[in-house]
Amino acid sequence: MDKVIRNPADAVADIPDGASLAVGGFGLNGIPETLIRALHTQGATDLQIVSNNCGIDDRGLGILLAAGRISRVTGSYVGENKEFARQYLSGELEVELVPQGTLAERLRAGGCGIPAFYTPAGVGTQVADGGLPWRYAPDGTVALPSPAKETRLYEGRPHVLEHGITTDFALVRAWRGDRHGNLVFRRAAANFNPLAAMAGRITVAEVEELVEPGALHPDRVHLPGVFVQHVLPLTPAQAADKQIEKRTVRA
Repeated sequence: MDKVIRNPADAVADIPDGASLAVGGFGLNGIPETLIRALHTQGATDLQIVSNNCGIDDRGLGILLAAGRISRVTGSYVGENKEFARQYLSGELEVELVPQGTLAERLRAGGCGIPAFYTPAGVGTQVADGGLPWRYAPDGTVALPSPAKETRLYEGRPHVLEHGITTDFALVRAWRGDRHGNLVFRRAAANFNPLAAMAGRITVAEVEELVEPGALHPDRVHLPGVFVQHVLPLTPAQAADKQIEKRTVRA
């Protein structure tokens, strides 16, 4: 039951080329920065990433992207990463854009063993009708469009069929965790982390504070250890390494 791994390199050592990964975080908030950097050092390539966004140019998943390690991204927001836009528009990167709430539910559904569900989000758009550019050709034409999805009426309202997401691995960050893998997330840093952790067949969680089993009140555990296979306790310096994507102050 002791799931602790002390070395970041050991935590990501088994991730192979071509693996699919669900990665927590929203912008730079709650990203598993230490695990991402360890994966960059490890060298795995042709990675298929499922994450709300892809970090920024020099932080988070942006590090892997700039190194050419990512071949496909499923996400809902790409606006803060210029290299992401360059790779996508030049045909180097395949991108599946998903409505943000739908992405969250696809991860949750996959983690709960639900293969598919219907939602009204995206009805009447290319999300449902197909034609969204998943990959561009170098000349700017669409090389791979998204397929059309099944729609069905429920109580007279059209809904589109979306599929649950499961991935080979998941990388997440938590505020506190115990040796059994039970996790607690802090405020906005929860974001996609619990959902990504549920979707991964092998989930690695970096935790800012490691506690002994029994220290976390059962009613305050946000994600039970059944979803987590490995726990990486961070050093104080790693835990404190948090950047703000856009700092706004009053005049």
